[in-house]
Amino acid sequence: MGQRGPKPLPANVHLLHGNPSKKSLAELYDGIHPEVVIPRCPTHLQAEARKEYKRISVELESLGLISQIDRAALAGYCTAWSEYVFCENKIAALNAEDPAGEKGYVTVTPSGYQQMSIWVTIRNRALYMMKNFGAEFGMSPSARSRVSQSENRQQQLFPEAAGSSWEQI
Repeated sequence: MGQRGPKPLPANVHLLHGNPSKKSLAELYDGIHPEVVIPRCPTHLQAEARKEYKRISVELESLGLISQIDRAALAGYCTAWSEYVFCENKIAALNAEDPAGEKGYVTVTPSGYQQMSIWVTIRNRALYMMKNFGAEFGMSPSARSRVSQSENRQQQLFPEAAGSSWEQI
């Protein structure tokens, strides 16, 4: 089962409200703080996804919200963005053909039943995926506040290797 209750506020928002829960600074700023760096863009991304990758990665870097570990999440987000753009363009093209401007939103089955267009369904799914990738991998401030530092460290597993490199072991 997932975490209960509302998502925790990021430290900066919590402090802006005057720290109403009286949390210590250690509690507010605890968590993982990976090095801020833009990961290489995956080669398999399509053109629209690559453009979004380049655009959003610069923004995330300026905010200090991107690291090497975010590469897959960012690629997933950008792929979903690319699908969203493709569907929006397809819907606009279909609506341009239709005098009523509804062909991109509604399709009619052979029995005459009207249903949501497949392009609208795919677009909505892409928006849902974008939202999830943004939240699940710490790409939003509230998601970053839920991440806790791992206790699984090299020095704790191999105390005799502390201070030495892996090549010497």
